[in-house]
Amino acid sequence: MKVGLAFFCTDERMSPVELAREADARGFHSLYLPEHTHIPTSRRTPPPTGDEVLAEEYRRSLDPYIALAAASSVTEHILLGTGVGLPAQHDPITLAKELATLDLLSGGRLVLGIGYGWNHEEMEHHGIEVRRRRARVREHMLAMQALWSSDVAEFHGEFVDFEPSWQWPKPLQQPRPRVLLGGGAGPILFRHIAEYGDGWLPVGGAGLRASLDELRKAFEAAGRDPAALHVVPMGVLPTPEKLDYYRESGVTEVALRIPGAPRDDVMPVLDAYAAYL
Repeated sequence: MKVGLAFFCTDERMSPVELAREADARGFHSLYLPEHTHIPTSRRTPPPTGDEVLAEEYRRSLDPYIALAAASSVTEHILLGTGVGLPAQHDPITLAKELATLDLLSGGRLVLGIGYGWNHEEMEHHGIEVRRRRARVREHMLAMQALWSSDVAEFHGEFVDFEPSWQWPKPLQQPRPRVLLGGGAGPILFRHIAEYGDGWLPVGGAGLRASLDELRKAFEAAGRDPAALHVVPMGVLPTPEKLDYYRESGVTEVALRIPGAPRDDVMPVLDAYAAYL
Protein backbone atom coordinates (compact mmCIF):
# COMPACT_ATOMS: atom_id res chain seq x y z
CA MET A 1 0.00 0.00 0.00
CA LYS A 2 1.41 3.36 -1.08
CA VAL A 3 1.39 6.45 1.15
CA GLY A 4 0.58 9.87 -0.26
CA LEU A 5 -0.65 13.23 1.00
CA ALA A 6 -3.81 15.33 0.74
CA PHE A 7 -3.51 19.08 1.27
CA PHE A 8 -6.15 21.81 1.09
CA CYS A 9 -3.91 24.55 -0.24
CA THR A 10 -4.73 28.25 0.05
CA ASP A 11 -2.87 31.54 -0.31
CA GLU A 12 -2.34 31.63 3.47
CA ARG A 13 -0.81 28.17 3.94
CA MET A 14 2.40 26.41 3.04
CA SER A 15 2.98 26.59 -0.69
CA PRO A 16 1.95 23.35 -2.41
CA VAL A 17 5.10 23.71 -4.53
CA GLU A 18 7.28 23.66 -1.40
CA LEU A 19 5.24 20.82 0.06
CA ALA A 20 5.58 18.77 -3.12
CA ARG A 21 9.35 19.27 -3.14
CA GLU A 22 9.69 18.23 0.50
CA ALA A 23 7.34 15.26 0.04
CA ASP A 24 9.20 14.11 -3.07
CA ALA A 25 12.52 14.25 -1.22
CA ARG A 26 11.09 12.02 1.54
CA GLY A 27 9.68 9.43 -0.85
CA PHE A 28 5.92 10.05 -0.55
CA HIS A 29 3.99 8.47 -3.39
CA SER A 30 1.53 11.27 -4.24
CA LEU A 31 0.13 14.70 -3.46
CA TYR A 32 -3.56 15.55 -3.98
CA LEU A 33 -5.07 19.05 -4.08
CA PRO A 34 -8.79 19.97 -4.16
CA GLU A 35 -10.70 22.27 -6.50
CA HIS A 36 -13.32 24.98 -6.10
CA THR A 37 -13.64 27.64 -8.79
CA HIS A 38 -15.36 29.97 -6.32
CA ILE A 39 -17.66 29.76 -3.29
CA PRO A 40 -21.00 31.58 -3.41
CA THR A 41 -21.75 33.38 -0.14
CA SER A 42 -25.16 31.72 0.06
CA ARG A 43 -25.28 28.81 2.49
CA ARG A 44 -28.30 27.21 0.85
CA THR A 45 -26.08 24.16 0.43
CA PRO A 46 -24.78 23.10 3.87
CA PRO A 47 -21.06 22.38 4.35
CA PRO A 48 -20.10 18.83 3.34
CA THR A 49 -18.30 18.34 6.65
CA GLY A 50 -21.52 18.65 8.64
CA ASP A 51 -20.25 21.77 10.39
CA GLU A 52 -22.58 24.74 10.85
CA VAL A 53 -20.08 27.18 9.32
CA LEU A 54 -18.17 26.54 6.11
CA ALA A 55 -14.43 26.49 6.76
CA GLU A 56 -12.41 29.50 5.60
CA GLU A 57 -10.23 27.29 3.36
CA TYR A 58 -13.06 26.82 0.87
CA ARG A 59 -13.02 30.53 0.06
CA ARG A 60 -9.28 30.66 -0.56
CA SER A 61 -8.38 27.46 -2.43
CA LEU A 62 -5.76 27.68 -5.17
CA ASP A 63 -6.34 26.41 -8.68
CA PRO A 64 -5.09 22.81 -8.42
CA TYR A 65 -4.02 22.42 -12.05
CA ILE A 66 -1.72 25.43 -12.00
CA ALA A 67 -0.42 24.47 -8.54
CA LEU A 68 0.33 20.91 -9.69
CA ALA A 69 2.06 22.19 -12.82
CA ALA A 70 4.29 24.36 -10.65
CA ALA A 71 4.92 21.42 -8.33
CA SER A 72 5.90 19.22 -11.26
CA SER A 73 8.75 21.59 -12.10
CA VAL A 74 10.49 21.02 -8.74
CA THR A 75 9.85 17.27 -8.33
CA GLU A 76 10.84 14.07 -10.10
CA HIS A 77 8.88 11.12 -8.75
CA ILE A 78 5.79 12.10 -6.73
CA LEU A 79 2.40 11.63 -8.42
CA LEU A 80 0.42 14.86 -8.79
CA GLY A 81 -3.32 14.51 -8.25
CA THR A 82 -6.58 16.34 -7.78
CA GLY A 83 -8.58 15.31 -4.76
CA VAL A 84 -11.05 16.14 -6.09
CA GLY A 85 -11.33 18.05 -9.35
CA LEU A 86 -14.68 19.19 -10.75
CA PRO A 87 -14.75 18.48 -14.49
CA ALA A 88 -18.40 19.46 -14.91
CA GLN A 89 -17.39 23.07 -14.17
CA HIS A 90 -15.01 23.28 -17.14
CA ASP A 91 -15.22 23.33 -20.90
CA PRO A 92 -14.08 19.76 -21.62
CA ILE A 93 -12.15 20.59 -24.80
CA THR A 94 -10.06 23.20 -23.00
CA LEU A 95 -9.63 21.08 -19.89
CA ALA A 96 -8.52 18.09 -21.98
CA LYS A 97 -5.66 20.14 -23.44
CA GLU A 98 -4.65 21.55 -20.04
CA LEU A 99 -4.56 18.11 -18.41
CA ALA A 100 -2.74 16.49 -21.32
CA THR A 101 -0.13 19.26 -21.18
CA LEU A 102 0.28 18.76 -17.42
CA ASP A 103 0.68 15.02 -17.83
CA LEU A 104 3.20 15.45 -20.65
CA LEU A 105 5.33 18.06 -18.88
CA SER A 106 5.29 16.17 -15.58
CA GLY A 107 6.53 12.99 -17.20
CA GLY A 108 3.23 11.13 -16.88
CA ARG A 109 2.58 11.83 -13.20
CA LEU A 110 -0.95 13.22 -13.30
CA VAL A 111 -3.71 11.47 -11.34
CA LEU A 112 -7.16 12.90 -12.02
CA GLY A 113 -9.29 12.44 -8.93
CA ILE A 114 -12.75 13.80 -9.70
CA GLY A 115 -16.13 14.33 -8.08
CA TYR A 116 -19.65 15.26 -9.08
CA GLY A 117 -19.67 18.29 -6.77
CA TRP A 118 -21.53 19.11 -3.56
CA ASN A 119 -22.10 22.90 -3.69
CA HIS A 120 -25.31 23.49 -5.61
CA GLU A 121 -24.85 27.24 -5.95
CA GLU A 122 -21.33 26.81 -7.30
CA MET A 123 -22.57 24.37 -9.92
CA GLU A 124 -25.52 26.56 -10.89
CA HIS A 125 -23.19 29.50 -11.55
CA HIS A 126 -21.52 27.30 -14.17
CA GLY A 127 -24.88 26.55 -15.79
CA ILE A 128 -25.08 23.03 -14.39
CA GLU A 129 -28.47 21.50 -13.64
CA VAL A 130 -27.68 19.93 -10.27
CA ARG A 131 -29.81 16.82 -10.71
CA ARG A 132 -28.04 16.08 -14.04
CA ARG A 133 -24.49 16.66 -12.80
CA ARG A 134 -23.50 12.98 -12.86
CA ALA A 135 -24.54 12.67 -16.49
CA ARG A 136 -22.60 15.84 -17.33
CA VAL A 137 -19.44 14.61 -15.58
CA ARG A 138 -19.70 11.33 -17.49
CA GLU A 139 -19.93 13.08 -20.86
CA HIS A 140 -17.11 15.50 -20.07
CA MET A 141 -14.85 12.62 -19.10
CA LEU A 142 -15.71 10.50 -22.14
CA ALA A 143 -15.20 13.47 -24.45
CA MET A 144 -11.81 14.28 -22.92
CA GLN A 145 -10.76 10.65 -23.17
CA ALA A 146 -11.63 10.64 -26.85
CA LEU A 147 -9.39 13.67 -27.41
CA TRP A 148 -6.58 12.07 -25.39
CA SER A 149 -6.57 8.72 -27.14
CA SER A 150 -7.47 9.39 -30.80
CA ASP A 151 -5.57 11.28 -33.48
CA VAL A 152 -8.94 12.39 -34.86
CA ALA A 153 -11.63 12.59 -32.18
CA GLU A 154 -15.30 13.41 -32.26
CA PHE A 155 -18.05 13.31 -29.65
CA HIS A 156 -21.80 13.73 -29.87
CA GLY A 157 -23.73 13.87 -26.63
CA GLU A 158 -26.29 15.88 -24.71
CA PHE A 159 -23.77 18.21 -23.04
CA VAL A 160 -20.73 17.92 -25.32
CA ASP A 161 -20.76 17.90 -29.11
CA PHE A 162 -17.87 18.36 -31.51
CA GLU A 163 -17.07 17.20 -35.04
CA PRO A 164 -13.89 15.27 -35.98
CA SER A 165 -11.01 17.27 -34.55
CA TRP A 166 -7.27 17.25 -33.85
CA GLN A 167 -5.91 18.04 -30.42
CA TRP A 168 -2.36 17.72 -29.18
CA PRO A 169 -0.46 17.20 -26.98
CA LYS A 170 -1.61 13.77 -25.98
CA PRO A 171 -1.07 12.80 -22.34
CA LEU A 172 2.01 10.69 -21.81
CA GLN A 173 -0.17 8.12 -20.02
CA GLN A 174 -2.25 6.27 -22.58
CA PRO A 175 -5.09 5.87 -23.21
CA ARG A 176 -5.59 8.39 -20.38
CA PRO A 177 -4.13 9.58 -17.09
CA ARG A 178 -5.38 7.58 -14.12
CA VAL A 179 -8.95 8.60 -13.24
CA LEU A 180 -10.30 8.11 -9.70
CA LEU A 181 -13.91 8.92 -8.79
CA GLY A 182 -14.87 10.15 -5.35
CA GLY A 183 -18.12 9.58 -3.51
CA GLY A 184 -20.16 7.27 -1.36
CA ALA A 185 -20.57 3.65 -2.40
CA GLY A 186 -23.44 2.96 -4.75
CA PRO A 187 -24.37 1.37 -8.09
CA ILE A 188 -24.24 4.61 -10.13
CA LEU A 189 -20.79 5.55 -8.87
CA PHE A 190 -19.45 2.03 -9.34
CA ARG A 191 -20.91 1.83 -12.84
CA HIS A 192 -19.19 5.09 -13.77
CA ILE A 193 -15.86 3.94 -12.29
CA ALA A 194 -16.05 0.75 -14.35
CA GLU A 195 -16.95 2.67 -17.52
CA TYR A 196 -14.49 5.57 -17.54
CA GLY A 197 -12.39 5.39 -14.38
CA ASP A 198 -9.56 3.42 -12.86
CA GLY A 199 -10.45 3.55 -9.18
CA TRP A 200 -12.33 4.96 -6.22
CA LEU A 201 -11.76 7.66 -3.64
CA PRO A 202 -13.95 6.29 -0.82
CA VAL A 203 -15.51 8.40 1.90
CA GLY A 204 -14.30 6.95 5.21
CA GLY A 205 -13.59 3.32 6.01
CA ALA A 206 -16.90 2.01 7.34
CA GLY A 207 -18.21 -0.84 5.22
CA LEU A 208 -15.23 -0.55 2.90
CA ARG A 209 -14.59 -4.27 2.42
CA ALA A 210 -18.18 -5.07 1.40
CA SER A 211 -18.24 -2.05 -0.93
CA LEU A 212 -15.01 -3.12 -2.59
CA ASP A 213 -16.54 -6.50 -3.35
CA GLU A 214 -19.38 -4.74 -5.17
CA LEU A 215 -16.97 -2.47 -7.05
CA ARG A 216 -14.90 -5.45 -8.18
CA LYS A 217 -18.09 -7.09 -9.50
CA ALA A 218 -18.91 -3.92 -11.45
CA PHE A 219 -15.39 -3.98 -12.92
CA GLU A 220 -15.77 -7.61 -13.96
CA ALA A 221 -19.20 -6.95 -15.47
CA ALA A 222 -17.62 -4.24 -17.64
CA GLY A 223 -14.97 -6.69 -18.84
CA ARG A 224 -12.19 -5.14 -16.78
CA ASP A 225 -9.65 -6.74 -14.46
CA PRO A 226 -10.51 -5.97 -10.80
CA ALA A 227 -6.86 -6.53 -9.89
CA ALA A 228 -6.08 -3.27 -11.70
CA LEU A 229 -8.43 -1.25 -9.47
CA HIS A 230 -6.97 1.66 -7.49
CA VAL A 231 -8.57 2.48 -4.11
CA VAL A 232 -7.37 5.66 -2.39
CA PRO A 233 -9.00 6.93 0.84
CA MET A 234 -8.45 10.68 0.96
CA GLY A 235 -7.50 12.87 3.95
CA VAL A 236 -6.69 10.03 6.35
CA LEU A 237 -5.47 10.83 9.87
CA PRO A 238 -3.17 7.84 10.32
CA THR A 239 -2.72 5.35 13.09
CA PRO A 240 -0.96 1.98 12.68
CA GLU A 241 -4.27 0.21 13.29
CA LYS A 242 -6.13 2.27 10.69
CA LEU A 243 -3.47 1.74 8.06
CA ASP A 244 -3.46 -2.01 8.78
CA TYR A 245 -7.24 -2.07 8.27
CA TYR A 246 -6.95 -0.29 4.93
CA ARG A 247 -4.13 -2.55 3.78
CA GLU A 248 -6.01 -5.71 4.73
CA SER A 249 -9.15 -4.39 3.00
CA GLY A 250 -7.41 -4.12 -0.35
CA VAL A 251 -6.67 -0.38 -0.39
CA THR A 252 -3.81 0.39 -2.79
CA GLU A 253 -2.90 3.87 -1.53
CA VAL A 254 -3.80 6.22 1.32
CA ALA A 255 -3.54 10.02 1.17
CA LEU A 256 -2.71 11.30 4.65
CA ARG A 257 -4.17 14.64 5.70
CA ILE A 258 -1.65 17.46 5.91
CA PRO A 259 -2.82 20.25 8.26
CA GLY A 260 -3.87 23.55 6.72
CA ALA A 261 -1.07 25.64 8.16
CA PRO A 262 2.14 27.52 7.34
CA ARG A 263 5.38 25.69 6.65
CA ASP A 264 6.68 25.71 10.25
CA ASP A 265 3.60 23.82 11.40
CA VAL A 266 3.41 21.47 8.42
CA MET A 267 6.99 20.22 8.37
CA PRO A 268 6.93 18.35 11.74
CA VAL A 269 3.76 16.54 10.62
CA LEU A 270 5.34 15.66 7.29
CA ASP A 271 8.39 14.23 9.03
CA ALA A 272 6.19 12.24 11.42
CA TYR A 273 4.18 10.83 8.49
CA ALA A 274 7.42 9.73 6.82
CA ALA A 275 7.60 6.97 9.45
CA TYR A 276 4.67 5.28 7.67
CA LEU A 277 6.53 4.98 4.37
